[in-house]
Amino acid sequence: MKHTMKLAAALAAGTMLITLSACGDDSGSDDVQTEQTAPNGEVFNGADVDFATAMIPHHAQALVMVDMTRGRDLSPELTKLTEDIQAAQSPEIELMVGWLTDWHKPVPETMRDHVNADEDQSGHDMGDMGDMGDMGTQMPDMMTDEELAELKASAGDDFEDMWLTMMIRHHEGAIEMAVDEQHDGEFGPAVELAESIESSQQAEIDLMKRLLGT
Repeated sequence: MKHTMKLAAALAAGTMLITLSACGDDSGSDDVQTEQTAPNGEVFNGADVDFATAMIPHHAQALVMVDMTRGRDLSPELTKLTEDIQAAQSPEIELMVGWLTDWHKPVPETMRDHVNADEDQSGHDMGDMGDMGDMGTQMPDMMTDEELAELKASAGDDFEDMWLTMMIRHHEGAIEMAVDEQHDGEFGPAVELAESIESSQQAEIDLMKRLLGT
């Protein structure tokens, strides 16, 4: 009888160890560095997915801020900067959308999708910026709906100063995400894009600070 009880206890302990081991394996499967292979053969990980998923709406908000400059009397330096941001970030959004599509991952909705749905050809109608809810709180240095509304309502030098101040903060958030991707990402093109974003947006931050005289 004692032998039977000892055997049962040993079997129970062994089962518990196996169960705990299995649980540990499951928790590791969600690690951002766990490699995955897309149907097209691309190897990526959770960090790459997180990077693209967050950077798409982050870039889209920067383009909304660029849209706000249309039709305004701006300094030549700011006009050139908005053109550069548009030229860089629109293709980057398309690139990252392509990655997520190839990886069979959801493509995030952006506030620019909503804005452009209500926007006339001049780009003046910002639509209902509240449609995106609390999306801005989910990633670094996104502007709130209230901040964007205040920016839209400003004019002249006040608009330029506010725009530059907000875009500096916005760029700093993009750099933060880009650095994370460089540390944790697996997909080569995503890491390369992160390096480019860090370099180009830091240069733009330096320019904007000069324009602000800071």
